[in-house]
Amino acid sequence: MNKIVREHYPVENLPADLREGLEAGGTVRVVLEMQGNAPSPAKTSFEEFMKKVEAYRRQDDRRVTAAEAVARIRELRDEWDD
Repeated sequence: MNKIVREHYPVENLPADLREGLEAGGTVRVVLEMQGNAPSPAKTSFEEFMKKVEAYRRQDDRRVTAAEAVARIRELRDEWDD
């Protein structure tokens, strides 16, 4: 279940129907909970991301080692030091 909690939320920011009976200028604790069996968006989007990464790797077989990547980054960084 997804849950969002906001502490000290300004009453003025609530929709009109939720402000009824509350003191103006005060704050409230707002709790929103997703009901039902909604799919997890983080898991879905991560899986989609990994599929895209794998597709890219199949197209482009260029690989660099960590040392090569660090050297390239240092080279780019050092351009700004001159």
